[in-house]
Amino acid sequence: MSNTTTRLDVERLSEVLEMEREAPREFQPLPFHYVEIAKLLLDNAREDFENNYMVQSLLEDIKDVRWDKVEKGLKNLSGRTHAVKLKNISAMEVNRMRTFTVRALQSFFKHDNDDMMKQTPTDSDSQSTPSSSDRLPRRTLRPR
Repeated sequence: MSNTTTRLDVERLSEVLEMEREAPREFQPLPFHYVEIAKLLLDNAREDFENNYMVQSLLEDIKDVRWDKVEKGLKNLSGRTHAVKLKNISAMEVNRMRTFTVRALQSFFKHDNDDMMKQTPTDSDSQSTPSSSDRLPRRTLRPR
């Protein structure tokens, strides 16, 4: 990775922000933990940065543009989506979308499998029999 990729100054961050805006379907290559690293540096060595408020503002703008791309991409998912390739996303973006993605996949699975829907206990069933409400019935496996 070159030094120009990891510089934390107004000029480089402005370039990254512009490239993020110009490429709505691509993420610019940044260090995987760029948000966390920048926060640590700005919290502990703020005086070492020229225009530290501008650096912080540009970082927020970059995060916002990138998250907007993630949201638009997630809106395009459908039942026919089998895989998603996300190149150059950061740890912060992975963690922000993890909960949504897990819930969406659970919902796709639940609604896609009619046998599971028929076997899922109703509220009245769960009150009358002591069973774990977070455990779904097992589905039968196909023979090989």
